[in-house]
Amino acid sequence: MIKNSFVLAFLLLSITGNSQKLKLEEIMKGESFIGNQPTNGRWSLDGKKVYFEWNPKDELGTSTYYWQKGMTKPEVVQPKEVVFSQMDFKSKPGSDIVYYVDKGSLYSYSIQSKISKKLIQQSVAISNLQLGSEAGVLFFSQNDNIFKYNTKEGTVLQLTNFSKGTKKETKPEKETFLNTQQKELFQFIRDKEAKKQWNLAKSKAVKSDFAKEYFYGKDRFTSLKVNPNGNFATFRLVEDNEAKQEKMEVFITSDGYNQNPETKEKVSTSNFVKTKFGIYSVAKDSVYYVNFSTLSHIQDTPKYFQEYDNLKNKPKEDKLILALAPVYNENGSLAIVEIRSQDNKDRWLVNLNLEKGTFEEIEYQHDEAWIGGPGIPSYSFASGNLDFLADNETIYFQSEATGYSHLYTYNLKTKKKTQLTKGNWEVRDVTLSKDKKVFYLSTNSTHPGNREFYKLVPAEGILQPILTKDGAHEVVLSPDEKSLLVRYSYKNIPWDFYVAENKKNTALQQISSSVTEDFKKYQWRAPEVITFKAQDGTLVNARIYTPTAETKNKAAIIFVHGAGYLQNAHNFWSNYYREYMFHNMLTDLGYTVLDIDYRGSDGYGRDFRTGIYRFMGGKDLSDHLDGKKVLVEKYGIDADRVGIYGGSYGGFITLMGMLTTPGEFTSGAALRSVTDWAHYNHGYTGNILNFPETDPEAYKKSSPIYFADNLKGNLVMLHGMVDDNVEYKDIVRLSQRFIELEKKNWSLASFPVESHGFKETYSWIDEYGRILNLFNSTLLKK
Repeated sequence: MIKNSFVLAFLLLSITGNSQKLKLEEIMKGESFIGNQPTNGRWSLDGKKVYFEWNPKDELGTSTYYWQKGMTKPEVVQPKEVVFSQMDFKSKPGSDIVYYVDKGSLYSYSIQSKISKKLIQQSVAISNLQLGSEAGVLFFSQNDNIFKYNTKEGTVLQLTNFSKGTKKETKPEKETFLNTQQKELFQFIRDKEAKKQWNLAKSKAVKSDFAKEYFYGKDRFTSLKVNPNGNFATFRLVEDNEAKQEKMEVFITSDGYNQNPETKEKVSTSNFVKTKFGIYSVAKDSVYYVNFSTLSHIQDTPKYFQEYDNLKNKPKEDKLILALAPVYNENGSLAIVEIRSQDNKDRWLVNLNLEKGTFEEIEYQHDEAWIGGPGIPSYSFASGNLDFLADNETIYFQSEATGYSHLYTYNLKTKKKTQLTKGNWEVRDVTLSKDKKVFYLSTNSTHPGNREFYKLVPAEGILQPILTKDGAHEVVLSPDEKSLLVRYSYKNIPWDFYVAENKKNTALQQISSSVTEDFKKYQWRAPEVITFKAQDGTLVNARIYTPTAETKNKAAIIFVHGAGYLQNAHNFWSNYYREYMFHNMLTDLGYTVLDIDYRGSDGYGRDFRTGIYRFMGGKDLSDHLDGKKVLVEKYGIDADRVGIYGGSYGGFITLMGMLTTPGEFTSGAALRSVTDWAHYNHGYTGNILNFPETDPEAYKKSSPIYFADNLKGNLVMLHGMVDDNVEYKDIVRLSQRFIELEKKNWSLASFPVESHGFKETYSWIDEYGRILNLFNSTLLKK
């Protein structure tokens, strides 16, 4: 059994073998030790300045900084300019006037004169600003209704008149003895009633030019959007299913009383909702709903249904779907709607006829696991990359049809579909030039762990390299598209901002320097990215940290990244920067550290992405066992001296390793780990394991709590008590199983004020001190 006593010496442990000694209490400060890296880069409207959020002095929060040509270093932006720099501006290409909403009011701004004008301010906030196809025409939302504002005429027209609830009918007055008597006795009463009826008849004879009031009942009214010519508005009604929410107990509060906030819905078919996609015609002043029952494959059932007697002969019925807000061409004559099935196995793109409320299907995508990949979100309520090109009749989108997410176009007139990019790599992101004739692409074409930047002219079909060196480039085009603002990093070089010309094989000029002097004193490793073959023949990438021959202790630690669909064996600065520094410390101690992009990780195509479908703890865990084999056979590691650790999904894999392959790992540390997938959230879990009501076997074989009796080796579990992602209850339930099964070689460290991602330095120090204590006490020879 592991002793619960905490060895303070490890907190102050100095590691030799490098130019600078690493201390756990220093590296666990995270960015306060590394240097706070700048984020949210953007250009000024005139393209002369760049803005970003930064905290170089390690204050309590970030400030907005700016840089322009000729400056030696960035400077803090004045308070008034900060708010303006963060606005979501709307403008036509080449226009001097832009529009924006600030605190619910509408403004215009002249780029040339730098003058702002407040155009509309009302007690009800304005939102959802859209540009119309006609110059000077804007649309905005107020109280779930669309308004048209003509900036030239100064007129505001309400186009829709939607209201929650049901229409209140005026009931006729109930006949009683007394009111009948009054009419019989008094001419005054009879005259009053006659005038009332005459006025009512007159009001019905004169049709109002104001939009008729439409009531949408108790449903949630969402996604209201007007087409650019203002002739139609679309919306979505979502049935309110009142799904039960998980609750969390908060013990450390300002008033001393416990709190019980709601957190999330658990995965369940009960979260499926009925939806309706509506169209409002301004000319007809009428609402009608689109019937999507003729979509191809709308009644197909998943293959896994055939494994369950209660599902394989289930009567055919339409899948529950969700239609997203349309994407319009410039003049609003064409509308493309993306539709997703709520089990997220199907995706359709349709050409919507707004006038008739009908559609033509133009693209169908299906994945027996789940729809996803770069440019195609894994959640059915999110839209993928989709827009029109300059000809106003061709759209672009992404598809994993080849096994990798690539860019396609489809011409709505010729009905020709064209694949623009090809290869065993992915298009990570797409930016369309202002004239909608050129693509700028982020890809990983040179290596799965890189993020390069290319220019692509569809007619030419050739990727023109702009930024291709190893690492990651996050690029923002300047307003005139002649310059680039680039956030760049490498494996051992944190993120900073650079500027460059928008040209072939351009050079970067650094404008921010985020790293501290203390961080620079240590010679940080650029871990090698290796590739090994898994037992099923799949190639798997991993980062490896190797000690010197003098310090090597023949023990190894395998780190498991979180999120499931995430990448960490790449060539750029890791989101796991504390772990990166911890791995340098472990390597200085003599450990070999392996950090694997296991099955289900990002960056390697569809088959790799869905490799964990219906079995978490299957191929993702076997990839770690294969990684251990590589450590033993190629790096001289003692098979009996291998530990494993990770957080979130990494904590889950650690538990599965300790409980389903007992003896493979001498010790493990599971941080904020899922122990039972039936208690995790709906969107993420339903993609991978389907649903507990329809695929219970997938949940049972994927949940560590069912294998608690197999615990062998030394296990430390660490969990934040106010974790609203993986509930603290998860680890409590597993602990109860261990207690009932009389398991002794485990311990639990609880952190009362921490959520899923730890915030406090003292918590990080305590947590990683315990992890270091575990590995030093179990993997090193006495």
